[in-house]
Amino acid sequence: MNDPVSSIMLIDDNKTDNFFHERVILKNNASQSVVALGSAFEALEYLKVGERLPDIIFLDVNMPGMGGYEFIAEYKKLGLTIKCLVVVMTGDYDDPKDEAIEAVKGIFHDFRPKPLTAEILDTVLEKYHSAPKPI
Repeated sequence: MNDPVSSIMLIDDNKTDNFFHERVILKNNASQSVVALGSAFEALEYLKVGERLPDIIFLDVNMPGMGGYEFIAEYKKLGLTIKCLVVVMTGDYDDPKDEAIEAVKGIFHDFRPKPLTAEILDTVLEKYHSAPKPI
């Protein structure tokens, strides 16, 4: 496992998924803190306050009220810079469709299937947060 990031945000309306994903993150010492939110609305409000922006956001696409892509459109309007936005598809995903890729252009880093596993987490951290090791 890589060095932990400062903060990871989970946005998912499924409390069980948030609980499980938070446990995976903490068990693997991937982040110093985890913010688990149950809706895109809550996440936008949290990000607007901006006291502590997450390094990584894992976002569920299929949520009631405001789905993942609507969240991304509103997120873009905030003008914030998050190091890594990972759009997590539901468990039945194959490959993201062209319109999904277009919707997240400019701020998106990766699509990953649910559930979040230690392997997926390690891959994301290695890909987006690995720093060169001192010689």
